[in-house]
Amino acid sequence: MDIPPSLAAGSLVPQNLNAHSLLGTPNIQAKGDNTKDAVYIDAERRFQELETETKKLHDESKKYFDAINGMLKHQIEFSQAVAEIYKPISGRVSDPDSIIPEGNPEGIRACEEYESIVRDLLATLQPELEMIETRVIRPADELLEIIKVIRKCAGKRQHKQLDYDRHRTTLKKLQDKKEKSLKDEKAMYKAEADVEQATQEFNYFNDLLKDELPKLFTLEREFIRPLFQSFYYMQLNVFYTLHEKMQGVNIGYFDLTLDVEAAFENKRGDIKEQVEQLTIIHFKATGGKRPGSKFGPQGKLALEGKSSNPPSRRQTLDLEAPPPPYASSLSPSLSASSNIGRANSTGSSWGAAAKSKGAAPPPPKPKPSRLSQVPAADTATALYDYEAQAEGDLSFSTGDIIEIIQRTANENEWWTGKVDGRQGQFPGR
Repeated sequence: MDIPPSLAAGSLVPQNLNAHSLLGTPNIQAKGDNTKDAVYIDAERRFQELETETKKLHDESKKYFDAINGMLKHQIEFSQAVAEIYKPISGRVSDPDSIIPEGNPEGIRACEEYESIVRDLLATLQPELEMIETRVIRPADELLEIIKVIRKCAGKRQHKQLDYDRHRTTLKKLQDKKEKSLKDEKAMYKAEADVEQATQEFNYFNDLLKDELPKLFTLEREFIRPLFQSFYYMQLNVFYTLHEKMQGVNIGYFDLTLDVEAAFENKRGDIKEQVEQLTIIHFKATGGKRPGSKFGPQGKLALEGKSSNPPSRRQTLDLEAPPPPYASSLSPSLSASSNIGRANSTGSSWGAAAKSKGAAPPPPKPKPSRLSQVPAADTATALYDYEAQAEGDLSFSTGDIIEIIQRTANENEWWTGKVDGRQGQFPGR
């Protein structure tokens, strides 16, 4: 699918573009500080739908491709697992059939035959699956790449609109001043030049997208028609091949003359009743008391009744020297003995040592940045509030310190910066 060349090269603005007022252009209105273009808004909405549906088309066709491949590969793995279950655990004493070469020879042969049929089916369907890859998934990928290019052009148009609205607001504030100084006159002259340049750039991208997005929508319809037709016929071939191959399967291990449920019950026999007679499948932990357990009532009483164990060191200290009771006024003799007792205690001695040393010194101050060998970050202070209008923009408030990550020589361009851990593009002025 070919993209209009002007959309692909829409990142450059021609120098010979004639300036004209946005307010004089049909369908464009300046409401407050925001410029609205009804025609472009409708085209942008349709473009977003195209972007969403193309992504869905790509993802769903890829899922269909993976599902057919996965179904056949899972069938092969299923037959291999069943064949392994049919085989005995050779060489193990716990396996009663270990001396038998094969536990279920007929079942193993049926699994091998089934695996061979599915592998042949996978090889037969491989060309059809490759056609889904080349005729559906890959073209959808190419369309997504084209949409990414146009999305960048739309983002550029959004930035130019913000520049235009910002310069127009600055010019209006200067024009509304009743008494203008010489500095105001110079600023107004510069603001008029900025508005004129912003008008040219915005009109270029705005008119370009309004003119060529409808052409893209027409081309997109022509692109979808053969793609859907190819997918439909390839899907029919896949289902027809699956049906024809599976109808021709005739593995003697299965009795196809019986109903599915009847054949299942016939093969199973009384194996369910035999399994239910095994004791190990009815195992249940009763939680009963084991004989001789030390956690029984008698053991508990015996432990409580024992007095031969010597008391611990802490219990001995508590019995020999209990702490003196607290009193607001003590006699000299009691105060002396209390002071001695407190001096002998570990906690009081540590407290006294801490008091004698005084308060802990404050931590050292960090070194100035100019002495730390780390270059200072390039920053800018926000002079106005800005709310992100497109994906990838950086929102900020008046007074925020913006760390500049990438800047250009022109202040009218958009720079890349970071605020509070958030990174994005913002107007340089």
